[in-house]
Amino acid sequence: MESIGIIQYLIVCPFVFLSGFVDAIAGGGGLISLPAYLMIGLPSHTAIATNKLSSAMGTTISTVKYARNGYVNWKSGIFCIIFALCGSWTGASIALLIPENVFSIVMIVLLPFIAFYVLKNKSFETDKEPYSERKTLILCVVIAFAIGMYDGFYGPGTGTFLLIFLTAVARIPLNEAAGTTKIINLTSNATALAVFLINGKSMILLGITAGLFSIAGNYIGARLFTKNGAKIARPITIGVITLLFIKIIVELITGRAG
Repeated sequence: MESIGIIQYLIVCPFVFLSGFVDAIAGGGGLISLPAYLMIGLPSHTAIATNKLSSAMGTTISTVKYARNGYVNWKSGIFCIIFALCGSWTGASIALLIPENVFSIVMIVLLPFIAFYVLKNKSFETDKEPYSERKTLILCVVIAFAIGMYDGFYGPGTGTFLLIFLTAVARIPLNEAAGTTKIINLTSNATALAVFLINGKSMILLGITAGLFSIAGNYIGARLFTKNGAKIARPITIGVITLLFIKIIVELITGRAG
């Protein structure tokens, strides 16, 4: 694998910082960081693998902060971690067997509906009656497995999807959904990273260096979330969904997806 120079580091690291900041608040930081790795000429699988390394470092910091603030329900969170691990490992393992454009086409259909839901509701907080503990747990683990599988297979928008589905489908309060999002996202990131590392796809030095910037962005973003919650999450999520929709369209047009 060819070495890269200081210019490539100067391009990647600021974008990874910004992606960490966005990811800590509303998820979807991969929409910013992954294109940065591709921009400097890394092959697709190397870019995805290195992005997993830096994002896992940053997500660890925001996850710890959310947990310390009491946003993680560990009673259900442990099950979410197990199912996210299984889903992510499965997704990463079959990444080369199923064309990415299959997922892309599905998301083109779903994203407008997701955006409409977020715009229609003034915040991520749900005013619907919570489900029973058992039903909530079942929904959470299904979401953890499905989105974990997507994260292992492709990734961008994972945190955003988790936050939306946990609040809209499982009817979890925003703060708890944010905490659950973090532990699922960290698990799926780390699991996919392990698969890529085993196959020698990640650029370790670049990933760790960028990961330090991801840590800084995640730390600042997590602090802002704890102060402003849904007020910050909603507009950033709309922006992330819009970017993801545009990114998928461009990939399908240019033939880069799949």
